[in-house]
Amino acid sequence: MRANMRKWIGDRDFYKMVMIVAIPIMVQNGITNFVSLLDNIMVGQVGTEQMSGVAIVNQLIFVFNLCIFGGLSGAGIFTAQFYGQGNQEGIRSTIRAKIWMAIVITILAELIFWNFGDRLISLYLHENNDPAGNAAALQHGMAYLRIMMIGLLPFMFVQVYSSTLRETGETILPMKGGILAVAVNMMLNYVLIFGKLGLPALGVRGAAIATVTSRFAECFFVLTWTHRHKEKNSYIEGLYRSMKVPAKLVGQIVKKGMPLLVNETLWSAGMAILLQCYSVRGLSVVAALNISNTIANVFNVAFLALGNAVAIIVGQLLGAGKMKEARETDTKLIAFSVAICFGLGVLLALTAPLFPRIYNTSDEVKALAVCFIWVAAFCMPQNAFMNTAYFTLRSGGKTVVTFFFDSVYMCCVNVPLAFVLSRYTGLHIVLVYFLCQMVDLVKCAIGFVLVKKGVWIQNIVVNE
Repeated sequence: MRANMRKWIGDRDFYKMVMIVAIPIMVQNGITNFVSLLDNIMVGQVGTEQMSGVAIVNQLIFVFNLCIFGGLSGAGIFTAQFYGQGNQEGIRSTIRAKIWMAIVITILAELIFWNFGDRLISLYLHENNDPAGNAAALQHGMAYLRIMMIGLLPFMFVQVYSSTLRETGETILPMKGGILAVAVNMMLNYVLIFGKLGLPALGVRGAAIATVTSRFAECFFVLTWTHRHKEKNSYIEGLYRSMKVPAKLVGQIVKKGMPLLVNETLWSAGMAILLQCYSVRGLSVVAALNISNTIANVFNVAFLALGNAVAIIVGQLLGAGKMKEARETDTKLIAFSVAICFGLGVLLALTAPLFPRIYNTSDEVKALAVCFIWVAAFCMPQNAFMNTAYFTLRSGGKTVVTFFFDSVYMCCVNVPLAFVLSRYTGLHIVLVYFLCQMVDLVKCAIGFVLVKKGVWIQNIVVNE
């Protein structure tokens, strides 16, 4: 019995090592999501239409964010394993590949938002529900989007550098950059949204200006620190002497990375489509889901950070050729993530009725938000397992498998189910939302089989 428990539970040194990697990521993401919550509450004080317009735009920008994440992840697999191998030139090449990929994605996003932003927002606004409210939400959403587009460039560079720093064992600096961004964002939000210190009240435009300013501050901090500490980040030396990436490595990154890019694009688009499906039930549903998602994201930082820990720790072990240790470490990380999120799910469920009361919105929106939060709390352990299973498969370069496991499942199961239930049944929207979450139990079973079989245990940079 004890031997079996040791398979799932590590010793004190193990959890200390995990926390060194995961806690800075948790703190950074936790502070960021907490400020997003404050931002959300401040905009929510202005009105439901303003909050809904901002929520829709943030869902669209979320697609861009995950496209960047997916585009960098392919090269990131090689960064972690090159670091485990001690190959500095290999790391430089992966950073260059990240920069090229991020530039292409950002340009495409800017073009799409500039030319089709109003049409994308209108997909979530249905005339038969509240024409006046929809028109106001569209107006506020467009004002917010035009300013937020400026912040895509600094966000892109922060992700390139922060992901590389984490993959090479430096998790504290990105956390400090995130804390700086949140501090700037929080102060400017209060001043610009409500018009303090003699400045005009700008509402949603003030929220956008605060966010964009915070992204430039974070970008300046992270890039400056990285380049000033070349003795610690030796791969940064000579990084921009050339922007060429070895053809062989480009081919490998494309082979491993394209499934990740397509996966994150389709998955995030699937999430946006899910919200669009739910939105046919009214603007109040959009507002309630915005409240629920914002609050749940504060709690979700635990399993998201532990997923990143899997990618970093297991990826480095695989790169160093320690296959048995990688498997044992991965098993303990998955168990730890699920256990932590079970406790957080209970805490979220108990406090769910408190959060919506903070918002200046209707009783209908508040009641729906509480129910959506309860569903999110119930699903936290399930989501924790899926996330760690995804990063386990990704750490060994099984990106085609993760593509089918993640986005194909989303597009072929979750989205069609939400589309049918929201439009062609009389089921209450909370039950529709619950069923669309619980169908992921099938994905959990698939992930369990794939992880247990060890299809991900391989060193993909052994010959580089």
